[in-house]
Amino acid sequence: MDEGACSVLRSLSLRIAAVAAAVTLPLFGLVAPADAESPYERGPDPTSASVLDNGTFSLSSTSVSSLVTGFGGGTIYYPTTTTAGTFGGVVLAPGFTASSTSYASVARRVASHGFVVFAIDTNSRYDQPESRGTQILAAVRYLKSSASSAVATRLDESRIAVSGHSMGGGGTLEAANQDSSIKAAVALQPWHTDKTWPGIQIPTMIIGAENDSVAPVASHSIPFYTSATGAREKAYGEINNGDHFIANTDDDWQGRLFVTWLKRYVDEDTRYSQFLCPAPSSIYLSDYRNTCPD
Repeated sequence: MDEGACSVLRSLSLRIAAVAAAVTLPLFGLVAPADAESPYERGPDPTSASVLDNGTFSLSSTSVSSLVTGFGGGTIYYPTTTTAGTFGGVVLAPGFTASSTSYASVARRVASHGFVVFAIDTNSRYDQPESRGTQILAAVRYLKSSASSAVATRLDESRIAVSGHSMGGGGTLEAANQDSSIKAAVALQPWHTDKTWPGIQIPTMIIGAENDSVAPVASHSIPFYTSATGAREKAYGEINNGDHFIANTDDDWQGRLFVTWLKRYVDEDTRYSQFLCPAPSSIYLSDYRNTCPD
């Protein structure tokens, strides 16, 4: 082969190698890919208005008998659609002397954004936070193994969060501390005699109320947040001029914090990161703190 032909072959080989490298580099992660969408995204792109309101999913509900084992029954709210994929779950526990019906509005708000929400009753209205935490986990097991077919076909058993109000919020901390397979926790105006929670590992949001006289934030919500040093992510939102019972009245900013936390850490939906980090600025929040991972 003459020298001219060799030169042509060498040039052709170099071009082939360059093309191969361009194709191969992304496969090995040497070219940064675009951010992948979460497979659990549900609903339209959120806006600052939409996260302050009910979501777009129509709902059905079903009652759970008080004769179940481990807790006192309750009501499950779930999206009616069967074409949007499965949904993450949330167990919501009541406060001292309260029942699940007191939380129907906040349960429906969260469910309408694309969640299966189980508002439970406790065995006794006087159960303490430790017992409520145990009952929350019993309700999680119920969702996974014993829910009606209408609920089971819509629920993603691998993505369940825990929540509760007052002593139910204290129970939320108990449940989060005991079971790191839970995807996220949201404690609403939590009350507990134990102020330190370094064992909690899961993403945890504490929602306090500035004028809470039952569980004052200085001796409850803020110490709970500060002590949760083991949580992968955490946030504390305090509702300006709110009192202990805003969970019963379904406060809009409480709903916004609640929904956006679940969307980000149960649905892994980064569209909601903008509402958590950087810290939202609003006259409706008297305090906001977080680890700001996004």
